[in-house]
Amino acid sequence: MDTNISSIIEHFGIKGEYELFGNGHINDTYFVRSEPPYILQKLNTNTFKKPIEVMENIKGVTEHLRGKILAEGGDPDRETLNFIDSDAGTPYYVTENGDFYRMYKFVGGAHSCDSTDDPMQLYYAAKAFGHFQNLLADYPAESLHEVIVNFHNTKSRYADFKKAVADDLSGRAANAEAEIKFVLDREADASVVVDDIAAGRIPLRVTHNDTKINNVLLDDVTGEGVCVIDLDTVMPGSLLYDFGDALRSGGSSGAEDEPDLDKIWFDASKFEAFTKGFLEVLPSITERELELLPFSVKLMTLECGSRFLADYLNGDTYFRTHYPEHNLVRARTQFKLVADIEAKHDELMEIVKRVVNK
Repeated sequence: MDTNISSIIEHFGIKGEYELFGNGHINDTYFVRSEPPYILQKLNTNTFKKPIEVMENIKGVTEHLRGKILAEGGDPDRETLNFIDSDAGTPYYVTENGDFYRMYKFVGGAHSCDSTDDPMQLYYAAKAFGHFQNLLADYPAESLHEVIVNFHNTKSRYADFKKAVADDLSGRAANAEAEIKFVLDREADASVVVDDIAAGRIPLRVTHNDTKINNVLLDDVTGEGVCVIDLDTVMPGSLLYDFGDALRSGGSSGAEDEPDLDKIWFDASKFEAFTKGFLEVLPSITERELELLPFSVKLMTLECGSRFLADYLNGDTYFRTHYPEHNLVRARTQFKLVADIEAKHDELMEIVKRVVNK
């Protein structure tokens, strides 16, 4: 065992054996066997270059959640993340060489799943994300740090994409002319949410920004959502980012890098299950946000596909790839979903209306 990890655990006033935990791609995570058990994480400071700002965001949000959960008669030790102070008096510990660690209580009796075809799991995950949004509806989102600048600023993402096309650093643009045209033809979509926030037509909210289903812990017995986790990208934004991104992945019929596009479509039944759970606990949603729910799924899928394609044109410098065409395959999968979402827009809008009017 790495004695350095043992000593870091002790800086949080805890002793116990540890083991690697989970399958995250960014942070190193350890399960600490103590009573009660804890989770130790080494924050990836290459991704999060201002880790103290990350922790300030998380602490502010989780303390707000804790107060709301207590007021509802819930269990804040289980329904939100609870961080442990180190002997430095901070909710993190920084080693002499700058490694950044944090520790929080382990949420027992719950699990996560990387993907699902079970509509009830989607419903419960959506309900957890919707509840998270509703509890934070009165949080001053503008006070949060933008820890990854322009993360879901779709206008900025389009500028990045157009630069990647112009530079063509990999010399691959000729292989992707149809895909490039697909993105450029939809540039007007990039302004909708960004401009609505700026004009006050959509409220600025606290957003999670990584609403994959595996970022909700589900109760081992009831299957219900217990706790929203992985709060590193909590920032100001629109709930449309969270809704759209959750269904970008959760509403697809196949894997993100499925090369056979005949196997890829957008599943309206998954959209309905998620929408039902999300809206059931979100009375603070506005009419304009409701109107844009189907569009938000298209927008986040288009954004993701354009990022895959830009990385392909830049020479695969951001996303990890396993073969030369991997990012192009990913982009094509996202664009197949975008086209299907466009074709099903009216059907998805009817689902939203049906859910609201139940």
